[in-house]
Amino acid sequence: MSLPPSDSPPINGSSSGFLRGARAVLSSILGMVLFFTFIGVGALTHDAGFTLGWTIASTVLVWAAPAQIILVATSHAGATLLESALAVTISAVRLLPMVVAILPMLRMPDTKMRQLVLPAHMIAVTAWVESVRLLPDVPREQRIGFVNGLGCGLIGISCIAASIGFGLAASLPPLLAAAILALTPLVFLYSTARNARHLVDKLALALGLALYPLISLLNTGVDMLISGVVAGTLAYAAHRWRKRA
Repeated sequence: MSLPPSDSPPINGSSSGFLRGARAVLSSILGMVLFFTFIGVGALTHDAGFTLGWTIASTVLVWAAPAQIILVATSHAGATLLESALAVTISAVRLLPMVVAILPMLRMPDTKMRQLVLPAHMIAVTAWVESVRLLPDVPREQRIGFVNGLGCGLIGISCIAASIGFGLAASLPPLLAAAILALTPLVFLYSTARNARHLVDKLALALGLALYPLISLLNTGVDMLISGVVAGTLAYAAHRWRKRA
């Protein structure tokens, strides 16, 4: 019997990667913030009149707190299923660049498209930030399993937190729920600043923070999107000019 070549991926690479990704959740600060965020989400769904089963299902299937809040708000306001789905889909478009950035880090020459379906679903903002930070140290043959384990771990703690929030909704003050939800963008801002290693990244972040208060005065309804596009475009233009100079 001939032995496999030394550069062949280990048979248990996927399982090892999954366990490694699941363990990474336990040491993740963002995972802790996500836990408190979904306590607020659970309280919100209870107050909107949804069931615990609906809360868990929407957490697993939507897997993005802002989109889940949009789903709750539109459904509670009497929107049709199609209108709610359209609103959630538009919200989810922001995650597409994150998925496009992560999938090439997972693929190997023999990777099949069906193997990337679950990792693509797992990539929300928290999973993306942690994947960008941790994947370079993970062997490539373990990366799909790692992202699946990371995503399942994050979804698991989110479901637990949502259940706790759902149960505490009767006694959780609205101001506290709002404050818990506000933790998420603050931590994502911190994570973006921490991961900004190049001048173009730092410039885009600084311009975005500077432009948003001004653009918000226009009351367009998409102030953050406009700020991000303008800041990113200016930062990229400055980067190209600096390379040519």
